[in-house]
Amino acid sequence: MSRLVEEAKRIAPELAAAAPGDDALRRLSDSTWKSLAESGVLRALQPARWGGGEVPFPEFVDAALELSRASASAGWVAGVIGVHPWQMALFPEEAQQELWGSDPTALPSSSYNPTGKAAKVAGGWELSGRWSFSSGCDHARAVVLGAVAGARELPGGGSAPEMRSFLLLAGQYEIDDNWHVSGLRGTGSKDIVVQGAFVPEHRTQSHLDYALGLPLPGQEKNDGPLYRLPFSVVFNTALACATLGSARGFFEHWVEHSKPRFSMVSGRVADDPFMQRRVADASWDLDAAICLLRSDARELWERALAREAAPPELRAKLRWNMNRGCEIVARSASELFHSASGRSIFLKEPLQRRFQDVHAALGHAFLTPDAVAKAAGGALLGTSKPEVVM
Repeated sequence: MSRLVEEAKRIAPELAAAAPGDDALRRLSDSTWKSLAESGVLRALQPARWGGGEVPFPEFVDAALELSRASASAGWVAGVIGVHPWQMALFPEEAQQELWGSDPTALPSSSYNPTGKAAKVAGGWELSGRWSFSSGCDHARAVVLGAVAGARELPGGGSAPEMRSFLLLAGQYEIDDNWHVSGLRGTGSKDIVVQGAFVPEHRTQSHLDYALGLPLPGQEKNDGPLYRLPFSVVFNTALACATLGSARGFFEHWVEHSKPRFSMVSGRVADDPFMQRRVADASWDLDAAICLLRSDARELWERALAREAAPPELRAKLRWNMNRGCEIVARSASELFHSASGRSIFLKEPLQRRFQDVHAALGHAFLTPDAVAKAAGGALLGTSKPEVVM
């Protein structure tokens, strides 16, 4: 077991105890954030030359699963925020110096959905608008925002929207405290509001460069295997870890909730063959999804170690595996929740809270299975019109 996973297991009980309070705050408490920071998970994917862990990717996956099992919101924030120093390592050195030069522990939050506007100006870009779902933004000290910056010709012909990430530093944006939700309440995924912020060219990066596997400026100094992984799969994996880890926590709560139950209709729940089949099916679905996630993370890491790029069809397959797994597990969680006692609907009940967390996670656009299903299925069939998944 790696040190990172040991740390995740060590702080898991305190994260679980803090989860109701974090939900009431609608963000992680300062103490929860401090525990995550001291565990090393938030900076696990940051380059070692900046004081980060630069750990093998499968270790990050296992740690994120453990944290989410204890607290869905803490695990979600740890996974999402934890990917940002990895992405920052791919930015030009000047951007890394601006973010980390005086304090390498500074971490950005994000909102990649391109709901704001980016206009080209001399020396960079001007950003304006509103971006939603910026998890962990209260503790972050910068933000990465997505915006479409026109269109770009593709190597094989045709064009695609030029989706870019823009790094904004403290003072360039405001947080709108509008996070009043039913699930993942402790993530504090509030809106980011920007009014005419200037972002220099070195603080932006094209997602088409990520998708096409083109060389990235940060790889010149951050040349380890960790920084040869594909962005879309890395970010998708963090979300899948949070979802499946949270589902594991829900499942464990359901089992403990159901063991002593007695039904007026069927008698002792533990002796009911229909309930036995439900929990056996749910257990298999969860174990299979997590096992496949871990196996895929290892395959991706082995390719990175060998300096072999993951082709588009493999990236599509890996994302399909995790998104389909999350979809199946959430369906199993629904069946278990509907067969629980009536008391499970009370807001204070952990089972209700964990159920809402699992289904809130599935609302993330990156966990939608349809587009990656088309890409994965089309690749298997040899389609003449391959789906391009950003």
